[in-house]
Amino acid sequence: MTYKESLDYLTSLGRFGIKLGLERTEALLHKLGDPQDLFQGVHVAGTNGKGSVCAMVASVLQASGYRVGLMPKPHLVSYTERIQVDQRPIAEDDFAALLTELQPAINKVAAELGPPTEFEILTSAALYYFARAGIDLLVCEVGLGGRLDSTNVLDLGVSVITNIALDHTQYLGSTLEAIAAEKAGILKPDSIAITGPQPPALAVIEAAAETQHIPLLRLGQEIELAATDKEWAGVQATVRTPAGTYRDLRIPLLGLHQADNAALAVAAIDALRSRGWEISDAALRDGLARTRWPGRLEFLDRNPIVLVDGAHNPAGLQRSLATVRKLAKDRPLVIVFGAMKDKDLSGMLAQLRAVGAPVIFSAIGWHRAAAPADLAAQFGAPAETAQSSGEALDRARRRASSNGIVLVCGSLYLVGEVIATTRARHARGSPVSAR
Repeated sequence: MTYKESLDYLTSLGRFGIKLGLERTEALLHKLGDPQDLFQGVHVAGTNGKGSVCAMVASVLQASGYRVGLMPKPHLVSYTERIQVDQRPIAEDDFAALLTELQPAINKVAAELGPPTEFEILTSAALYYFARAGIDLLVCEVGLGGRLDSTNVLDLGVSVITNIALDHTQYLGSTLEAIAAEKAGILKPDSIAITGPQPPALAVIEAAAETQHIPLLRLGQEIELAATDKEWAGVQATVRTPAGTYRDLRIPLLGLHQADNAALAVAAIDALRSRGWEISDAALRDGLARTRWPGRLEFLDRNPIVLVDGAHNPAGLQRSLATVRKLAKDRPLVIVFGAMKDKDLSGMLAQLRAVGAPVIFSAIGWHRAAAPADLAAQFGAPAETAQSSGEALDRARRRASSNGIVLVCGSLYLVGEVIATTRARHARGSPVSAR
């Protein structure tokens, strides 16, 4: 297959929807030689922040000289982002060749157990690719939940659960405790667990760790954190774990909430050290300071400043809006918002209303996206609508004026479209100025 043909093939599997369970992934991987059994590393679940933790851990491991496989979810611009070695996405030709090679095994599994989903195939393809690429360590972000997520075929030795909030309730349950139980499904015997939730979710994770007879390090207890918001420079954090104290760590990602993610990442690095991996304090500092995580309060442009953030549930959006309001100070703020129909729209729209900034509701080129007119009607306050993300961004930039801030938020699919549009515009001769 060509790259375009491989994408057409993958997206055609979207019609099978989300099918929770491991049987198809396990069967496919078994036909590929069980590559999932080869890896050690860090497996990260949680409602918000799990991608940031993955990015920090991968950056530290790479600074230590290791060859690192990274499996982030979802992609922003290209499917190739989901399979990364040393934070470089797989080449398009290699991606197409990989799916071509896997097709006979996929067809056999489809005949035996029903068609694998897009996500199950991507998980299996990534692990098969990493086995041949000879990575040293794997950092994997859970897609949905944990217990029945296809990445749960992995037993990497270190498990992180960032936090628990209401999201994907149609699949994971309608209470924090039910969602925590699904996330805690990634905990394995003979591993080390690290977590950041508050009660009542915390008690569920504590019970799961006790059932597995594994140590559990909890943010705010075994992991202590003191942090300073450096605004546009990111955050500075001092983290104490049972293994030591790490003072004045610099994290370039925006928002004080990234200090929580950094503390969990530091604890994960300590856990890997306890399992025999050599990672110096200098590599820890350097890796954290070099962390990049696109689409999460990422600076895209100036005059006006454009920030994008894939906050797609009320808890994540609350953090993002608080950070942006602090950064904006007296600058005009304009928000571009779009979201999927199955998200907690009422919760997110209530937060947007509370900010009091102008809102432009944008269409998104994705079949599950909510219509801008429907969002505007639910918003219940004056708002604009746009039929494309490009139109929404152009209008927001004009409305914010050169000294303002535009925040694009609500869906990673919307963020990905805006990133692609902005990159294309810069490639035509308008490079981003340094902040």
